[in-house]
Amino acid sequence: MMAPAQARLLADGRRLHLHHGPIDLIVEACAAPAERAAAYRRITARFATVLGELVAELPDLRRPATATPREFCGATARRMERAVCPLSADFITPMAAVAGAVADETLAALVEGGDIEKAYVNDGGDIALFLSPGRSIRAAVAGTGNGLSDRLLVRADDPVRGIATSGWRGRSHSLGIADAVTVLAKSAAEADAAATIVANAVDLPGHPAVTRVPASSLSPDSDLGDRPVTYRVGPLDAAEVAAALDRGLAVAERLRRAGLIEAAALFLCGAVRLCGAPRLESPAATDELSRKVSIHA
Repeated sequence: MMAPAQARLLADGRRLHLHHGPIDLIVEACAAPAERAAAYRRITARFATVLGELVAELPDLRRPATATPREFCGATARRMERAVCPLSADFITPMAAVAGAVADETLAALVEGGDIEKAYVNDGGDIALFLSPGRSIRAAVAGTGNGLSDRLLVRADDPVRGIATSGWRGRSHSLGIADAVTVLAKSAAEADAAATIVANAVDLPGHPAVTRVPASSLSPDSDLGDRPVTYRVGPLDAAEVAAALDRGLAVAERLRRAGLIEAAALFLCGAVRLCGAPRLESPAATDELSRKVSIHA
């Protein structure tokens, strides 16, 4: 029997922690106290139903996407399917967008009918954003060692409402060797799916320094089945790093030109490639209404 969802305010009194099985969310809404309390009640109620809905359709959610969307009953599953169908020329399943879709779906409940200035739902680094006119939020891209920490800025007039990160060092398995790929897109589900595709493309096929094992040997129920996923990356020289990043950058640029992402940052062995023009903020800037959200790569 599935344990019930859990919800608690964190010690700062501003942020809400929601936990249910494998789903772990950090939520913050900037609003008057009564409005924030009501928003937290709404998201808690919606969150309690999300995992059960996903489990009910899990077998189909683990099947590869095609260009034609399939019919799913759950709203979160439908978000996942919509996010991956435009990327189905490469192998992808709706599970590539699950964290971002959960963030999008629960954020929608959080802000519905409320007077919220700004809010975010952070699902393990895949983040859905809400910004009322004139508001902004800063996101710290952490763990990359490439000098972009505390500098990513999203404003209400930007088209970005989702940020997601993928890579072989992350929570999910990757077909590529990127340490991290962070994507900005119109929704968290779209960013999540695209980050997966771009991270898979950062690669050196057949390189002896890269150890791969079947995904099923690491996670028996993985949607990747027996496909080889990256298990270890040994030393690479500068030219090899550049070649791998350039492969990923080409895919990111293709997605950007197609309108599927707004920007991306690709990281490997201390090197970085930028796709598009993410808004970078002066590290000295501070603003109570631009409190940081950490994205752990």
